[in-house]
Amino acid sequence: MNSKKNRPILTVGSMAFDSVRTPAGRADQVLGGSVNYFSLAASLFSPIKIVAVVGDDFPKDHLNFLSRRDIDVSGIQVAKGKTFHWVGEYDTNLNEAKTLATALNVFEHFDPKLPESHKDCPVVFLANIDPVLQTQVLNQVNGHELVACDSMNFWITGKPSELKETLKRVDLLCINEKEAFLLSDEKSLEKAARKIQTMGPSNIIIKRGEYGSALFTPNGAFLAPAYLIDEVIDPTGAGDSFAGAVVGYLAENGAKRDMMKHDPNGWDQLLRRAVVYGTVMASFTIQDFSIGRLKTLSREELMHRREKFMKMMSVSQA
Repeated sequence: MNSKKNRPILTVGSMAFDSVRTPAGRADQVLGGSVNYFSLAASLFSPIKIVAVVGDDFPKDHLNFLSRRDIDVSGIQVAKGKTFHWVGEYDTNLNEAKTLATALNVFEHFDPKLPESHKDCPVVFLANIDPVLQTQVLNQVNGHELVACDSMNFWITGKPSELKETLKRVDLLCINEKEAFLLSDEKSLEKAARKIQTMGPSNIIIKRGEYGSALFTPNGAFLAPAYLIDEVIDPTGAGDSFAGAVVGYLAENGAKRDMMKHDPNGWDQLLRRAVVYGTVMASFTIQDFSIGRLKTLSREELMHRREKFMKMMSVSQA
């Protein structure tokens, strides 16, 4: 992997407190939210600029920690009130969380305003928020080279027209299997991906939990298994950290939409390598509650597990 390049990633999404129960135990009022997971993962590859909102109850120590990780927190609004709080649980099916309660709090009135210093980021990641806000963000950035996006069933069913308007401006969509089927109204991975490609994003990553992920580009498909873990503690944030490693790796290695046309084979290989890093990153996330493992994860640890993963997938030719 190359050393860090100064190609910052702008990310917009939620920062939250989570209360989670899994078969391994429970954690109350721990740090969560898509931007936390994404940023900590992506910061191992590239500088990050966050736009989000938190309440005045959000720990300043954590914002200081993010700053030490080459994550610009100057775009985080601190509003009077409480931070977004999600309560959920997982049963033995760790691929899907059950939401027990959601308190939007200050996030309910989130109005993403980009500081001038954030408007020229070449790479943009729109985390799982209202597609109206995602479009609002894209309207504020200048000359971006690559846009990646996440979404969820709530927006797919609740604001389908608005989401499809956003998707017209997206290069890479990263969603889970159920969301892909819901968005496409198809029942097979390939048909779902190909239909979503007609909506705008030419590259689709479909996350499949313990079954790995599937990448679809205009030139073909790539299937990656999940990294085998003895015990899953908490799957929360695995998808966001997966996306963080994918987008971080692409930013570090100079990925831009022009490459899809001028070097399609190189683009496909870059995306495949990014998916491998995303898979490995997610495998660390699920080994602890909240962002606990991501806070201590080093690049060397990530590289070591990546090598083990590559050996796991390798096969000699007959």
